[in-house]
Amino acid sequence: MSLGIVKTEDFDTDEFEGGLVTDAKRSEGTIFAKRGGEPRRRFTIAHELGHFLMAHHVPDQPGRFLCKSSDLLRVQAKEGDQRQRREVEANRFAALVLMPPHLLRGAMTAFREPDLQHVLTLARDFAVGKETAARAYVQYHPERIAIIVAGNGRVQRCYRSLSFPTIICGVGSPVPTRSRYQSSSHRPNIAGDIAACSPDLWIDVKRDLRAPALYEQVYLQQNGFAMILLRLEPVPEESTEERKLEEGWRYRFHSGRR
Repeated sequence: MSLGIVKTEDFDTDEFEGGLVTDAKRSEGTIFAKRGGEPRRRFTIAHELGHFLMAHHVPDQPGRFLCKSSDLLRVQAKEGDQRQRREVEANRFAALVLMPPHLLRGAMTAFREPDLQHVLTLARDFAVGKETAARAYVQYHPERIAIIVAGNGRVQRCYRSLSFPTIICGVGSPVPTRSRYQSSSHRPNIAGDIAACSPDLWIDVKRDLRAPALYEQVYLQQNGFAMILLRLEPVPEESTEERKLEEGWRYRFHSGRR
């Protein structure tokens, strides 16, 4: 590795996923990465390289960055938290290095209808972790989709496109009991079928408004983890006659007329 990184070494610790040791002028540095799956290790190295190349990244300890696994999953920072902001920026850098936008856009042209199988294909072709691929897939897919990472029956992380509404199940909350995730029919490491689900499981459905169609797909992983794909279809436009009829019924209901 060049760019001033003189070597990459194994990180033999349970507390941290990666680290960077450098001098005050950032003239050279050594990256440490925990041993494990190659996609995970590649992301860690790219993350630490981001810290090294971004001059405004100031370590907590002089000349040394230490990053936990939670740092490498961070996509948002609390307002005013400069450390979290650095980790988010390093993660964005790593994703751009490992999945260059021009190559990613080219790969995405082969994918039409949203499907978790596409995420697995991206992870394989770009040699990245499934969650890294999922974040990129949500960002670059033209449809209104979201991917939820669940573990041990609870929501761990949520990634959604800009046009997808807020997911009402916050991080740490149980996955809805009527979700397809709760079905015992899933086979590990195989993306399930895509099927309609009740939209109020995941999003806020306003009263007196026609509910959108929501579809759900589950990919069960190891150790109780899973990815859940949500696909939201736009509400079809009502005809003038349908709108007048609905408004009439609503008026009679609220006014007490029959």
